[in-house]
Amino acid sequence: MKIHIITAFPNLLSGPLDESIIKRGRDKKLVEIFIYDLRQYSSDKHHRVDDYPYGGGPGMIIKPEPIFRCIESVLETHNIYKPNLIYLTPQGKKYTQVRAIDFSKKDHLIFLCGHYKGVDERVREYWKMEEISIGDYVLTGGELPSLVVIDSVIRLIPGVLSDLDSAKSDSFYQNILDCPYYTRPEIFRGMAVPEVLLSGHHAKIEKWRKNEALKRTLQTRPDLIDSRNGNEDT
Repeated sequence: MKIHIITAFPNLLSGPLDESIIKRGRDKKLVEIFIYDLRQYSSDKHHRVDDYPYGGGPGMIIKPEPIFRCIESVLETHNIYKPNLIYLTPQGKKYTQVRAIDFSKKDHLIFLCGHYKGVDERVREYWKMEEISIGDYVLTGGELPSLVVIDSVIRLIPGVLSDLDSAKSDSFYQNILDCPYYTRPEIFRGMAVPEVLLSGHHAKIEKWRKNEALKRTLQTRPDLIDSRNGNEDT
């Protein structure tokens, strides 16, 4: 997979992309990541990429010219004819594990990181990007949300994790939260590991984990159970 990130603040991305699971995927040559500094595509002598909104009001808007130039350069350089363009915005659809799974099957993804009050609306109208929000709150820009999406996708690419079945048991993978887990020591400050986990009886352990996962989901995210019941495939 090739991942392209368009941003006016590339330094926000470099550190996290060189750590942990993302680094493992890059080291194994299972994913390539390209970061594009939007300011390098500005025609302004000071490399400005933003301007005041027409009609007045507070905040700044990212201009269309540098975004168009950057996207077109990416498409031409990498011979991409049907781009998977993703715009991180609080106005987008809520990001879910289902989308992460879908994205992990693509051969490329192109992320546009908004900033300030957003991008010129003509960018959205022309490119018809998939607009994604990671939650009902506002961040300074799309860089951190892009990292969230990228991390969730890369770990699902076969070969990145040593055991992909581990990812398939994570929360949200089948519209249910994950169960509790324990490790050594067996007793810590008077708190003991549940006996069933020490029994060696795999069928009982699996049943306990499913029951605990369901209990946790009902307590914390009952909406997931409603969604699960409405989908016969989950």
